[in-house]
Amino acid sequence: MSKKQIFFDEMGGAAAPRPPYQSYERWFNSQDTERLAQKSSEAEHFFRRTGITFNVYGQADAEERLIPFDLVPRILSQKEWSTLERGVQQRVRAMNAFLHDIYHRQEIFRAGVVPTSLLAGNDAFLPEMIDFTPPGGVYTHIVGTDIVRTGEDDFFVLEDNARTPSGVSYMLENRETMLQMFPELFSQIKVQRVSDYPKNLRASLEASAPRNCEGRPFVVVLTPGIHNSAYYEHSFLADQMGVELVEGHDLRIENGRIVVRTTRGYRNVDVIYRRVDDDFLDPLTFNPQSMLGVPGIMDVYRAGNITIANAPGTGVADDKAIYSYMPDIVEFYTGERAILKNVETYRCSEPDSLAYVLENLADLVVKEVHGSGGYGMLVGPAASRAEIEAFRAKLSAKPANYIAQPTLSLSTVPIFTEKGLAPRHVDLRPFALVSPNEINIAPGGLTRVALTEGSLVVNSSQGGGTKDTWVLEN
Repeated sequence: MSKKQIFFDEMGGAAAPRPPYQSYERWFNSQDTERLAQKSSEAEHFFRRTGITFNVYGQADAEERLIPFDLVPRILSQKEWSTLERGVQQRVRAMNAFLHDIYHRQEIFRAGVVPTSLLAGNDAFLPEMIDFTPPGGVYTHIVGTDIVRTGEDDFFVLEDNARTPSGVSYMLENRETMLQMFPELFSQIKVQRVSDYPKNLRASLEASAPRNCEGRPFVVVLTPGIHNSAYYEHSFLADQMGVELVEGHDLRIENGRIVVRTTRGYRNVDVIYRRVDDDFLDPLTFNPQSMLGVPGIMDVYRAGNITIANAPGTGVADDKAIYSYMPDIVEFYTGERAILKNVETYRCSEPDSLAYVLENLADLVVKEVHGSGGYGMLVGPAASRAEIEAFRAKLSAKPANYIAQPTLSLSTVPIFTEKGLAPRHVDLRPFALVSPNEINIAPGGLTRVALTEGSLVVNSSQGGGTKDTWVLEN
């Protein structure tokens, strides 16, 4: 009989809760479970009424779904958060330096730290960005860094999201829901606010405006439209920031500037927070079939007359093959050891690594280099023999398309069930706002939890849920 695996319990168990959870544990034990069950049901109705839903691409029913919400918060001490905050800031600084370098002098390749082969055939690398510096020198204005935990002081970056990171609306709505349901709890436990995020996002975007901007920068959110899976978030953030939500057809070029149609005529746009992928941004430069972008916008951008957040071509930095070099990238540009560790990664493009991965598929997690959202991956320990063999064929055919990692012993946090609290695996995506002057990180983030017992996959598209993360004031 195999020995049961032990996972780090962030609450610490009811008998001896860890310090961050002690006040919450006392409050929870004083509550009536039927009342909590009723509150959980109320939260679901609130999310449905508000319209906080997502679509699952490629599914026949294509109906909008709720992401299940769990009412038990994940709680981090100020000390724990400080480590995460410094680690993310360090990583984001290095990421921006890396992007500037690869589109200019490419010193990191000359130094032999990262192989130039990683750019060959990499669709995320845009030749149109070579020798161009975005306004303020910022490439990644918004970064979502996925972090997992395996022990008291052991935090790992699972992946970086530097293209169009999503999920911040859940951080904000989950907190608002908790405040409405349990106002007395927040008077007992001092939790750092996340509600300043929209204000800070707008300020950060405005600080990145082009030099020729006159007066307060005019910011818009560019959405692909109502059929996009994250449309709720696009409209939510535009509303919270107090800026216009636009689609490509609302914008055009006049006198070398991007202008937007308003009730008072056309007005110059200074900053576009785009939630449209690179390939659809400019049909004259990229995909000629795109109806989502603005024809000619790349010419305006390269002339320095618009800020696009995030900058086109930033996807190179969150490529999973590049990810495996991030500790070296951090040290190359900052001169410091990485505060947050990487998960050990096998590059299947390398023959020795490929041989190891093929021999140990049942024990590894294998991911597509350009994949996201939990799709195109194999979780070896949870896969059937047939699934493993089918994946083996794909991996053998195109090994450079994949990386592999060991299955981590992810920490668990409590969720509320009919039988009381139960441990489930969790991750965290803090959001960093980058301007020429600072890197601001909201004390919390998108918190995804695997609601199925024993599951390590937290993605909402794969059956995960969300919860509120609290960072204590002291």
